[in-house]
Amino acid sequence: MSCSTQRPSGKTEAEILFKEAQMLIEDGRYLMATEKLNSLRSQFPYSYYATHAELLQADILFEQESYVEAASAYILFKDFHPRHKKMAYVVWRIAEAFNNQRPPSYDRDLSPLYEAIKYYDELLRVYSGSEYTKGGREKIEECKKLLEKKERYIADFYFKTDVYQAARYRYLDILKNFSSRNLRDHSIVRVMKASLELKEPEKCKVHFKNFSGELKGSVKKTVDGILAKCTNI
Repeated sequence: MSCSTQRPSGKTEAEILFKEAQMLIEDGRYLMATEKLNSLRSQFPYSYYATHAELLQADILFEQESYVEAASAYILFKDFHPRHKKMAYVVWRIAEAFNNQRPPSYDRDLSPLYEAIKYYDELLRVYSGSEYTKGGREKIEECKKLLEKKERYIADFYFKTDVYQAARYRYLDILKNFSSRNLRDHSIVRVMKASLELKEPEKCKVHFKNFSGELKGSVKKTVDGILAKCTNI
């Protein structure tokens, strides 16, 4: 926005700065918009528009695809303004910012997805009537599927490299946190096999007692067979 451009009208300088920032954002001029918002917040920290400037700054970071910084900015806004009328929007944006940090493959760091799930869940619980809940459950399931793949990948790696203690720990963690039938069947079998390889028949019996009730068909036969081998150790 050049010096000759007519400034928008407003009752206060804070309002004018805020409107200027909005116009700059519409033009994709995020750096200049940020400068306007910084001026507003520093010169008029107690203005009505100062709070709106904080949220608009978080929006700029999101639009610039600076999702780590955007998530932090939205969370800070949420902490300082817990009763703000746009809180459903803020929680949605936090979830989206974390979800957009997902890597291209599940063998990378997926820790942002745990945060995405947490905030999507908060959105669905606390703001169930909001327009921003649309697609929330589907996105939670998408995040969980990737996390399931990652956890299985790690557990299988330990098992295949004969690190059975670590493998069993990871499979038990999967059984604690995930409900997918195929993943649970796989994990129960591997917990039993790891216990067999570790020559720990008592733990084999404990795990059989804990999980055998949910097994059926060929998977149950496999687990029964492993238990029989454990009792002969």
